[in-house]
Amino acid sequence: MEKTENIQELDSVDIKEKSKPLSVGIISLGCDKNRVDTEIMITHLKNAGYYFTDDETRADIIIINTCGFITSARQESTDTIEEMSEYRRNENYNCKRLVVTGCMSQKWSNEIIDKFPDVDIILGIDQYQNIASILKSSFETNKKIVKIEGANTLPYIKERIVTTPIHYAYLKIADGCDNYCTFCTIPYIRGRYRSKSISDILEEAKYLVSAGATELILVAQDISRYGIDKTGKSQLVNLIRELSKIENLVWIRLLYCYPEMITDELFDEMMNNKKLCNYLDIPLQHISNSVLKRMNRKTTTEDIEKLINKVKSLPQFVAIRTTLMTGFPGETNEDFKELCEFVENSKLLNVGFFAYSREDGTVAGDMSDQVDEEVKEKRLNKLIQIQKRISKEINKSFVGQVLDVCYEGIDFESGLCIGRSQYQAPDVDTLIFFTSKESMELGRHYNVKITKIYGSDLKGETVYE
Repeated sequence: MEKTENIQELDSVDIKEKSKPLSVGIISLGCDKNRVDTEIMITHLKNAGYYFTDDETRADIIIINTCGFITSARQESTDTIEEMSEYRRNENYNCKRLVVTGCMSQKWSNEIIDKFPDVDIILGIDQYQNIASILKSSFETNKKIVKIEGANTLPYIKERIVTTPIHYAYLKIADGCDNYCTFCTIPYIRGRYRSKSISDILEEAKYLVSAGATELILVAQDISRYGIDKTGKSQLVNLIRELSKIENLVWIRLLYCYPEMITDELFDEMMNNKKLCNYLDIPLQHISNSVLKRMNRKTTTEDIEKLINKVKSLPQFVAIRTTLMTGFPGETNEDFKELCEFVENSKLLNVGFFAYSREDGTVAGDMSDQVDEEVKEKRLNKLIQIQKRISKEINKSFVGQVLDVCYEGIDFESGLCIGRSQYQAPDVDTLIFFTSKESMELGRHYNVKITKIYGSDLKGETVYE
């Protein structure tokens, strides 16, 4: 659906700034996939002559890239729009255009129009590459712009400016989702699954590595289905092999692999490809067959247990990260007990838990037997406590091992170096704190012997051959 551009007249703006670059402040909310979209906008704006500020009180243009996945994410987006609206309506600040884009605007644009009259431009997820021309049109016409189209394109730019530390970057290989889990709004926001071409991904990857990235983190709603929309078969392993040919690329990390699509071919590649991290992010969501069926998941209890056992039987250790949901409609005490036993017995290194969020427009949102919020919270806390103990047990097994650790900075409170091994993804997993007798270089890899558990993290010291 496309909505009209000219909603109403804006106050006429005497733009002295036409003779000088306008400053842009961008707030990116939500996931790492949203971050990539923000980086695409930044690149297009920079190429159009804009410059950037991290101080919204000084920005001529404020852009909010929203998240709309669950209620709490939309609330954060709403709070941010409200806060930034103050800079737009208050003449003491510089802001002359307030732009809202991203997942929330894609699905809830009418609500934004009604609730936030100070927003000048509302854009859907297909408009990132048009951000500069849309801003130009807004200033020339002094009219509000709302542009929400169907989610069909794959916004892409080869020479993308990254907002992560220089030594790693997220590489978005697809968008949309065909899984239609009953609790999830993503297919209704992001559209059907669509893969980028291998040639486009390789061009982007080569540029990112030439700009300093030694780690590329592959992301999509479901990377394990990469290429299936084009060829009928997953092309993920083929993509990994092509990426592995890039000189100076050290690590390739996989996020969001759905369990039913993980193949022996992928395991073989992981065991034999030194650039592919022994790390799998597998969103399992639950273990009870009755809950999985109501979620419209494509796996069963038996499938999941078989997969976990296969990973544990591999000749090399592979770290598994997963997410598990409690409080899904109809989740019984027996279902929850089964989930607790799975967490206890599977002993996964990194597990994130969240309580089910009832979302309008989803199948699960209309289900009966919604679980009481207090029950959800109690179950969530119990799962977290179980996993804390499990993670501590697993961390003990690393003591005495020498790990390849990427240096990422200094913890100024302790004076220790901070880094990650292949078993830890940025921002979501634990860290390795370590001492060194030499000066460190950001993004360089060091051998670190783990000496002890350090809270929920690990502590070690560099070793030299």
